[in-house]
Amino acid sequence: MSNAIPHRFPIGIDPTDIDFMGHVNNASYLKWVQEAVLDHWRALAPSEAVAQHLWVALKHEITYRKPTFLDDDVIATVLLEKVQGARAFYETVIRRGEEVLAEVKSSWCCIDASSLRPARLTREVIDRFFASDDGEERG
Repeated sequence: MSNAIPHRFPIGIDPTDIDFMGHVNNASYLKWVQEAVLDHWRALAPSEAVAQHLWVALKHEITYRKPTFLDDDVIATVLLEKVQGARAFYETVIRRGEEVLAEVKSSWCCIDASSLRPARLTREVIDRFFASDDGEERG
């Protein structure tokens, strides 16, 4: 599924994100990725699917490339790599302009909002996150 629709998420850097060394604390990147992935879900999934499903993070692997500072203009680009059962695998790249600040691989579990048990998404919902073979966005 290499035709994932990229989702751009602007990141607001707060003074509380800055550590004793004057740049963004590593823990803030995790917060940003969680916000970006959930925004991606809300932006592309049908509203009924958003209402019926929740997401919990299972794993994050963050590679830090360059420090981020308070006044930086930062964008996270989220891609859904694949869905297997109730799990979704994401790649998120955090950039300042063209500079890559961090790369994150994460896995998430889809949860039924009522039962709080793992839930599989329908193919119709999953397809909303990928462009059709002719390059057109679906949905």
